[in-house]
Amino acid sequence: MTTSSAHSELLSRVRGAFLGLAVGDALGAPVEFMTRGEIKDKYGVLKEMVGGGWLRLRPGQVTDDTEMSLCLARAIVKEGGWNLQAAAENLAGWLKSKPIDVGDTCRRGIRNYMLRGIVETPPNEWDGGNGAAMRTLPVALCTVGDNLLLERLTLEQAHLTHNHPYSDAASIYLGRLLHLALTGRSMLQLRREVDQLISMHPSFSFDPYKGLATGYVVDTMQTVFHCFFRSRSFEGCVIETVNQGGDADTTGAIAGAIAGAYYGEEGIPARWRKKLAKEVVTEILNLAAELLQLSPLLQR
Repeated sequence: MTTSSAHSELLSRVRGAFLGLAVGDALGAPVEFMTRGEIKDKYGVLKEMVGGGWLRLRPGQVTDDTEMSLCLARAIVKEGGWNLQAAAENLAGWLKSKPIDVGDTCRRGIRNYMLRGIVETPPNEWDGGNGAAMRTLPVALCTVGDNLLLERLTLEQAHLTHNHPYSDAASIYLGRLLHLALTGRSMLQLRREVDQLISMHPSFSFDPYKGLATGYVVDTMQTVFHCFFRSRSFEGCVIETVNQGGDADTTGAIAGAIAGAYYGEEGIPARWRKKLAKEVVTEILNLAAELLQLSPLLQR
């Protein structure tokens, strides 16, 4: 493969990952907090961006998963690299803008920064939610080619709001999976990476799948792993994920990021992409490319 074709494939995967996150978020958000049975009764199988739900969303509207990821991405690009203070400032600005939705743990962590300048939440056994993992994509994109850097920056961004062993492990391994997918590794190699996570933290075991898709980061990741490894397309992965219900915007966003990285931008259905706000798509694609430019892989 020539260098230019290798770079264009990498860029397609990077753009696909960030776009996939927004697509999964927008597809899943209207069925957040619904059960699988309720989704089935109402939609059969949810395959379109319908809007509505408890947040009364417009079709294709994104929520906090995408918005917080954009906050971190903007901070990294503006600073020309990772800067914890800048990341915290951007999240604080977002919270002040009265976003449509924000999780309790994220709100508390950001407010602690706003009121006391705290950038590392103390360890808390109750902070095993998925709020740190769901926004970790920009850190993965700007660290491609350096696993140690990925791990250090992932923990810094996570600990702004969540300081819990399962949240830490999920966020780090999500970053590692994204790095593998972005650099064209096989499904088997991605599965081996997840098996390594499970060997360290058996709670993440997803076979047999327990059918829980809650905001608890273990349930979230089990759902994402189950759906990603069973499917053979971006569309199949994200549909399977959001139809589990529960925290469907976040499971959808995380599954969409991994599947987008694995299948590339071309794998994302045009009908979903068209539903997203044009300015959101434009910003995502620009930020994705700029984050990649900052990565150690392209600095060599």
